[in-house]
Parts: sequence; structure tokens; C-alpha cells
Amino acid sequence: MAATITEVARRAQVSASTVSRAINSPDLVSDETRRRVLEAANALGYTASPAARSLRDRRTGSLGLVVTDMANPFFPPILKAMQARVRRQGYTLLVADSDEHEADEAETIGTLSKQVDGLILWASTLSDDALASLAAEIPLVLVNREVPGVAEVRIALGGGLHQAAEHLRALGHERCAFINCARPELQRGKSIHEAFDDVGLTLVELGPYKPQFETGLHAAPLVTAHGATAVIAHNDLVAMGVLHQFHALGVDVPRDVSVVGIDDTLLSRVATPSLTTIAIPADELAARALDTLTDLVHDHDRPAALVEVGTHLVPRRSTGPAPRD
Repeated sequence: MAATITEVARRAQVSASTVSRAINSPDLVSDETRRRVLEAANALGYTASPAARSLRDRRTGSLGLVVTDMANPFFPPILKAMQARVRRQGYTLLVADSDEHEADEAETIGTLSKQVDGLILWASTLSDDALASLAAEIPLVLVNREVPGVAEVRIALGGGLHQAAEHLRALGHERCAFINCARPELQRGKSIHEAFDDVGLTLVELGPYKPQFETGLHAAPLVTAHGATAVIAHNDLVAMGVLHQFHALGVDVPRDVSVVGIDDTLLSRVATPSLTTIAIPADELAARALDTLTDLVHDHDRPAALVEVGTHLVPRRSTGPAPRD
């Protein structure tokens, strides 16, 4: 089996994108780095793929975006903002849905990458090695997925999570629940635990589940069974399931239990009661992701960027004082 660019990168102790630069644009790396890369490539019998070079050199006028679930109301404002931005830049945006299945995502990328000048992958399920190899072949930006040497736009939930934890603490809550629907490598659960620990709140974790409305229906009774007086859901969609089930069970929100979501979708504003949530700015996220990608399209060998988009709490009627004994 032929050696991969990732294997060359490991042997040379550099990133896959550095291997690509050393082979295709040697003036962008030091002589010592190029020497190590070439020695590793020769030792492993690695040959750069002509198809990959062709993929880098041609232009289609299109950009690709693969999201995890287009049914999630979080994505339409992102897609609308991206569509408007790419149109102004003279591109067409092609969008696909991976449904958080690795095989489906890999197949989608294989098809889409032949039709676009660059890709944005949202919370990709692929391995680090696969993503590093892909980034060496086509301009690639990851959203909320960290891979060394690959450009990333990160939703910095820390600010919004700390505000949520402080908000609940100020309302007198002490024991909270977290409905976890995140894969371990995405770090959302870790960030939520850190934020709540910092303000002295006990946090019971439920899950992991799938990030769906039905998850909220299932998890709502578990929140009260664990004695939590507040719950933070993985996203607004799950939080809506919680609100719906609490209403069916006769649990008053926020008198009995306070509920917090993440995303600030339209659902959070029209819910009954309106949902306290952590807002992720759709326009800024779309702009930063697309600008990072087009920079790479114009200069594929530029160093991988890390861009962070901040978040903040939007208090609404679904949170209130902790119930008294």
C-alpha cells in the first residue's frame, strides 16, 4: 500500500500541510524542513498524487459546505448568510448534509471535492489523519473540530457558558443537569463542566445522546429524577424537547425547573416560555469561515489559521429563581 502524506508528516515530525508546501512550494519552507520531508518521503516511497495536484490547481468557482444536520434550525441562518457572502465574492455555494455519519461524510466529501475550490466541514466525524490528508489536497476549513495544521473556525462557547453558569448561580440554583449530545472530540461537555465548576455548581451529566428534539423528550424526566433545578441542553432543539415534555408532565418552567439552550435559534424566541440560550452569531460565523476558506483558495500554502467566534447569554423567561424547599 502506498504511503500517505500523513505518514510522511509523522516521520518528518511536521504537519501534513508542511509536507505539501515542502513538495509543491519549497520556497515557503526552510531548507532543513524540506530536507527532512524529502528524506521521509523517499524512505516511505511516497509520491505526490497527480490527481491531488490537479485538484489544487484548477478552479470551479464553487465552494463546498458539509453540515451535520440541515434539519437543525441552527443551520438555515448560517446557510443564508454564507450564500449572500459567496455571491458577493463571485462564488457558488454547494451544501451537503453528513447526518453525523462518518461513512456518509467521507462519500459526500469524495463527490463534493471534485466540484469545488475549497471545503468547509462542520464538526467533522473523520479521523485527524483523514482530515490532514484532505487539507493537503484541497483548501479546507474545519468548524469546531481541531486538527493540527488544519485551518479552524472555533465557536468559543466559554464566554457564554460562564455567563449561563453565573446566571443560574445568581438565581439560587445549586444542582444542574447537562444533556450531552456532543462527541468526545468536540469538547463541548468539557467546556460546560469547567464553566459550572468555576462558579461552584454541581452538574449531573445525562447522555451522550443524539442532538435531536426527541432527546429532550427522553431526558426531561431524568432531570427531575436527579434532583436538578436547572438544565442546560446541548442545543436549542434538544431544549425545545425538554420544554415540551415538562409541559406534558406538569412541570412548570421556570418555577420548578429552569431551562437553558445553546444556539439562539428562532425556536428560542417563539417557545413558550421563551428560551434562555447562549447566542452564536450566525453572520459573524459565516463570514469568518468563508473568509478563512477564500484566503486558502487564493493561497493554499498559507499557514493554517485559528479563528474564534465569541458567544454570549441571552436571558429569557425559561430561567427563574430556584424553587425553595
